[in-house]
Amino acid sequence: MKILLTSLLLASLFTGCSSAPKKDSPLELDSVTNDDFKKDKVEKAQKLYLKALDKFEKAYTEDKKNADLLNYFGYALRKTGDFEKAEVYYLKGLELDAGHLGINEYLGELYVQTGRIELAKERLQVLKGCKCEEYDELKELIEKN
Repeated sequence: MKILLTSLLLASLFTGCSSAPKKDSPLELDSVTNDDFKKDKVEKAQKLYLKALDKFEKAYTEDKKNADLLNYFGYALRKTGDFEKAEVYYLKGLELDAGHLGINEYLGELYVQTGRIELAKERLQVLKGCKCEEYDELKELIEKN
């Protein structure tokens, strides 16, 4: 799931980008730092998440019984820093599908980000035994914190 979301966002980030500098603004490679590159990519990703939120909100008004949609909606909210609202949508998704792998992982990640490790461990327990990347990734994140 994470691979799909990341792939979609990366594709969107690079669509329409040209690697060649414009004639009237020469690119001085020595002046471009790694931090500048990272900051630019983060800003572009933030804009994509904000655009996605509008689409997810519209889709949610039309279909309130779709756990996958609630997962994506919560993910985009979390990535824009709206942890409180993201948690609401993740929990609504779990009401529909308590075993949803993506929601359990991402809600666990939200709990880690907000310093609620015990709640993250509860999500990990739900994923235990699935032999899936969601379990492995959440477990690794919890262990780092």
